[in-house]
Amino acid sequence: MKPDILLTNIGQIATVAGHSENPKTGEELGELSIIENGAIAITEGIIVAVGTNAEVLSQITQMPELPSIEFPNMLATPGFIDSHTHLAFGGSREKDFAMKLEGKTYLEILEAGGGILNTLRSTRKATQGELCSNAFSYAESMLSMGTTTIEAKSGYGLDTENEVKMLRAIEELRPKIPVDLVSTFLGAHAIPPEFEGRTDNYVDLIINEMIPAVAESKLAEFCDVFCEKGVFSVEQSRHILRAAKMSGMKLKVHADEIVQLGGAELAAELGAVSADHLLMASDDGLEAMKKAGTIATLLPTTAFSLNANYADARKMIDMGLSVALATDFNPNCANESLFFTIALACYKMKMKPREALSAVTINAAHAINRGKTHGSIEVGKRADILILDCPNPEYLTWRFGANLVHTVITNGQVVHTKLGP
Repeated sequence: MKPDILLTNIGQIATVAGHSENPKTGEELGELSIIENGAIAITEGIIVAVGTNAEVLSQITQMPELPSIEFPNMLATPGFIDSHTHLAFGGSREKDFAMKLEGKTYLEILEAGGGILNTLRSTRKATQGELCSNAFSYAESMLSMGTTTIEAKSGYGLDTENEVKMLRAIEELRPKIPVDLVSTFLGAHAIPPEFEGRTDNYVDLIINEMIPAVAESKLAEFCDVFCEKGVFSVEQSRHILRAAKMSGMKLKVHADEIVQLGGAELAAELGAVSADHLLMASDDGLEAMKKAGTIATLLPTTAFSLNANYADARKMIDMGLSVALATDFNPNCANESLFFTIALACYKMKMKPREALSAVTINAAHAINRGKTHGSIEVGKRADILILDCPNPEYLTWRFGANLVHTVITNGQVVHTKLGP
């Protein structure tokens, strides 16, 4: 075997192997299948060998053109996967934050021209190219912090023209950055001002016009709905998600973030790939998700930015529910770092460092239907690999304010590396 790239003398490799068919649950979440003094061989963007240094070198019949790269005392992990982001939008919301610090309520900020309506106006005003440029900046920052796959939602256009524009901006971004992008249609993110008091009419627009337009152009793999009191009811959400499923999209749900409405139960009923947020989910809803195989995607930085309670990750893990973590990067929670997300999950949601690493790799891969190709360092999988400047997984949460990335490899190519040793 003559690989294209050979990584050798790696202090530890957290392969996270063995769960390509199904996500990790329970005690499995803390099992990382670590190899000491390891090596990885890559050919044409695919991992072709992984094991101890001696095991991998014994399979090499001809050394690659590029010299092998050594990483002593460092940790190799799968590339981080951010399975819930709102990557493309216009404008910014720092003024909202300043008002929040002054004690203004959400409604007061909204009345002052802030909040989601501010982002809606900026997004509708922006060109597709401007949205793509903004998204590129955010995605490049995420990549520098180890995120190699990003789920990207629409949801700030809230009419057919602008929702399609947002999704086309994500398509335009794909060839411009070495990150794997997964598109999600979120037309049911809020009620636009022109439909105030007429939510059912807006639901009809989503079902009869938006979903067909998105599906016909194949612009989104998933459809998501913000199922929440004062936004979309369980019944309205059910109608939208069923229509999306009939059009060929897989399902996600913003569920039970603010009140216990039944979003978790709905996600389980419809076979959603994931239900996200879940701060207020009922025990019955979580049990239904467990039985349905719906992944719980938890977003601790959202709770941090809202100064709200955190989802009960410990309970979910102990009951055997599959748990993933994501940033929820959006105009109201501008966190691009899964390192920070991991730290909050451990400090505030009682997850263990190894559980959190599984939650941003293999379980996050399953949360976007990529478990068979992404999320672990195994032969036959896509070579998305991080080399972290740390000796073991526990170190990730000890240095919680640092970017520990030394080298990022996406699809078998070195796309980012730290200068110096």
